[in-house]
Amino acid sequence: MGIKLSILDQSILNEWETSTEALGHTITLAQKAEELGYHRFWVSEHHDSDKVAGSSPEVLVSYLLAKTERIRIGSGGVMLQHYSPYKVAENFNVLASLAPGRVDLGVGGAPGGLPLSTQALQQDYTSQPKSLADKIVELEQFIANTLPEDHPFHGLQASPLPVQPADIYYLGRSASSAEAAAKLGLPYVYAQFFSKDDSNPLEAFETYHKHFTAKKAAQPQAILALSVIVADTDEEAEQLAAESKTIKIYLANGKVLNVTSAEKAEEYGKRSGESYRIELSEAPILHGSKETIYQKLSELQKAYNLEEFIIVTPVRNFAKRMHSFELLKEAFSGVSIT
Repeated sequence: MGIKLSILDQSILNEWETSTEALGHTITLAQKAEELGYHRFWVSEHHDSDKVAGSSPEVLVSYLLAKTERIRIGSGGVMLQHYSPYKVAENFNVLASLAPGRVDLGVGGAPGGLPLSTQALQQDYTSQPKSLADKIVELEQFIANTLPEDHPFHGLQASPLPVQPADIYYLGRSASSAEAAAKLGLPYVYAQFFSKDDSNPLEAFETYHKHFTAKKAAQPQAILALSVIVADTDEEAEQLAAESKTIKIYLANGKVLNVTSAEKAEEYGKRSGESYRIELSEAPILHGSKETIYQKLSELQKAYNLEEFIIVTPVRNFAKRMHSFELLKEAFSGVSIT
């Protein structure tokens, strides 16, 4: 079985770069991804971060669509808990009208930041918050213009209505999120790159296939998103992987969060009003030469019965990040890229 390779870029912001330079790297990488034949190119949503520049995926998606011609472009993902499904539908209906057949709308339930940014994003909410599944259902209905008659917004249209609406993907990292995606009949992306702790993609994918109901997608579509670094040698890849660290804060109430820096962890811990501890560990990254990575990904493909990987490459040096994606494509095409 063949495998589709896609990219999720987080617009890494180094201390020696401006945000313009960081976002410029994302644009260049999207164009290179199209040239190399990657299937899709997604961008992430992060708030209140000095490590990544991508805080508004729908804005970045629009620019990337204008700078590319064929590759699918999308969000990985929009943090729907913060927003009105109606407004998200309007944003992506505009995008799908501008670039028919090329727009993906990945949605997730993570906050994309710490509590202060969440409070700022949700400060004007006046109604009782809905569950993520309920908001995704409403989002689908707005995009397809199929609000039922008993819906309080029946008759409202998320304009414009594109000929080919954006495809919706459910992002998660648990059996429960997999089941929710399955019951909604949506493609499911398991975000393994967040953390390796208690990560069980097999359980999630088995749950997804077991409960899948054909609605939006005719067939179940399970995708694994994971961190991968490819270099000319296994040794160099190991060195690059060692530069990435996972920073977690453990609160006394049992809550655990991944954060982008020790400073952010300290900030959150102090605001929580609880005792806490911060843990720094190696990030869960597959790394190696293109031969090594080909073998590792082939094993995962077989183990999980996958047709697509979405790759995150957390290498701060942009030239080496670009080279990693070139080598990855070489590994699966058998052709050297010059």
